[in-house]
Amino acid sequence: MAESVKFEFSADEKAEIKSHVAKYPDPKSAVMPALWIAQEKFGWLSSDAIELVAAELNLSAAHVHGVASFYTMYFKKKVPKHLFDICTCFTCGECGGKQVFDHAKSYLETDANGFSEDGLFWIRRAECLAACDTGPVMQVTNRRVIHKLDTDKFEDLVETLRNGGEVPPYEPVPLNSNPS
Repeated sequence: MAESVKFEFSADEKAEIKSHVAKYPDPKSAVMPALWIAQEKFGWLSSDAIELVAAELNLSAAHVHGVASFYTMYFKKKVPKHLFDICTCFTCGECGGKQVFDHAKSYLETDANGFSEDGLFWIRRAECLAACDTGPVMQVTNRRVIHKLDTDKFEDLVETLRNGGEVPPYEPVPLNSNPS
């Protein structure tokens, strides 16, 4: 029997949302962080989660849905635990991003939507992750960016996550002060 989800924010979550509202002259400006809080709590933004955010901010559900549907970082359907956004735009594409993306799809045995056979991973192309100097790059579940991605680095990360490990910590990337 499926567990019923109670769509409500905790007192701490409500306080966090109020802290975002207080930063802006218009509560509409707090929609994005409130959506993020809801997505972190529920895993994705169902119509019930969107209505909860709307009620908390005293906005229309249509407005909140409009914001959520515009940005790819908000999930409008249930998704696997780990999302890999691999940059394949010009710079990363020329540095091997397209080849890593194709290898990743094959390695994960994804379906047409980019979902892995084991249900743990979702892969999609990213247009730009703003790290052209360290390409190709991959963002993992809207958080950590993996720089200088190659097929070995990708496979190592997948196996780490499959075995219950974590995404590597933030990797400082020095700027190239002597371009050649």
